[in-house]
Amino acid sequence: MRLEVKDLRKSFGEREVLHGISFVVESGKALGLLGRNGAGKTTTIRILMDVFKANSGEITVDGRPFVTKEFQIGYLPEERGLYPKKEVAEQIIYLARLRGMSAKEAKDNLNYWLKRLGVEEYRNRKLETLSKGNQQKVQLVQTLVCNPEIVILDEPFSGLDPVNSQVLKDVIQELIQSGRLVIFSSHQMSYVEEFCEDIVIINHGEIVLSGYLKEIKREYGKDRLFLAAEDQVPEILAGKITEQFADLLQVAAVKKDGVIVKLLDGITKKAVLGRLASADMELEFFGNYEPSLTDIFVERAGDQV
Repeated sequence: MRLEVKDLRKSFGEREVLHGISFVVESGKALGLLGRNGAGKTTTIRILMDVFKANSGEITVDGRPFVTKEFQIGYLPEERGLYPKKEVAEQIIYLARLRGMSAKEAKDNLNYWLKRLGVEEYRNRKLETLSKGNQQKVQLVQTLVCNPEIVILDEPFSGLDPVNSQVLKDVIQELIQSGRLVIFSSHQMSYVEEFCEDIVIINHGEIVLSGYLKEIKREYGKDRLFLAAEDQVPEILAGKITEQFADLLQVAAVKKDGVIVKLLDGITKKAVLGRLASADMELEFFGNYEPSLTDIFVERAGDQV
């Protein structure tokens, strides 16, 4: 299954909040849908869920118009959406029945996911009596109880301790490997790097970066080096580089453990290493810069604070 979003535009009144969003995600893969708060991620997801209508653009599945009622969709919103004063099992079975499941299938699936996520003892408890982490796991049960073909997860690790985070990581990997189509939105970039082959970064309602994550990281690391010096704070090292090597290098960023520099046009790594050696700089590390997704995200979406 191939879901394609093409040139989505959305306005509220006279203010356009999505300026032509396009991306593709396929079964058996996870797409990282990233952006700062207010960037347009949630609006995009709500259009996918048919909560909002786009002003223009289209969504297709395998080339045909995407009709939400023709698919089972599991959606985990960032904000909890279950009823706090209702018992866990009662409301999840009710919601599963609304999504077309038989009573037996809903009950069987509920029992499986309650056990799988370690919350079966809370089946007859009111949601508001559970801890934040257990409420999050119940929300996940609700997301997965209908055996969804399309899974949309918005900050799924919120409130989970390391043990429960590992359980959820295993579940997400199983969903991907079983051929589900997964859209994953999170500010925790380490999880995005773990699950997602492709990413889309939205900033101010438009896509500022998209593509295959490994290729993006390779491109961002090109012509950049990471330098660290013994017994020298990175800020001082950055200053020395700016003073002594301005004809070779440009300081791109100062990290807590070293300095990222960018080679100027036509400059080779060998030339830089030779000059550094002749300058008698005691470097602890000199090597290729391997950017994290956090670094890339900050550079492309961190224009305003």
